[in-house]
Amino acid sequence: MVQTMTKTIIFKLNNQEYGANIEQIISIERLEEIVPLPQTSDFIKGIINLRGSVIPIVDLRTRLGLVEAGPTEQTRILIANVRDLRVGLIVDEATDVIDIQPDNIEDAPELVKSVDYQYMKGVAKLEDRGMLLLLDLNHVLSLHELEEVQHVAAE
Repeated sequence: MVQTMTKTIIFKLNNQEYGANIEQIISIERLEEIVPLPQTSDFIKGIINLRGSVIPIVDLRTRLGLVEAGPTEQTRILIANVRDLRVGLIVDEATDVIDIQPDNIEDAPELVKSVDYQYMKGVAKLEDRGMLLLLDLNHVLSLHELEEVQHVAAE
């Protein structure tokens, strides 16, 4: 069986490069005004109206436990399909789409797995970029958190 390359979108959080399967990304949008919602988790920043659709917005930095940062000219929203729900993920920068050979991808280290990071899909070792942390966007939110985001989107 021939393994095909994985098209991966590269984005930055806190100067670290991450990757996610491009098939999960619907579009990349400039940061626009987010309508904040009261009484939601700190990583749920609110909602936006994107071409007539209400999209809940999640700050990926906050969700992954990184230090929060203010928006810059490079800040983007990745509109992603997360378990059949459209969610906007705020990232510091979306830099590239690349092909990654399957043999360049290793499973997430055991140490990371034991800390309950189901969203860590693995690590890609790339000659020109060094190590790239690969995320599975379907697991960035727990089922409970996904329900909260879904509730936000329905309001």
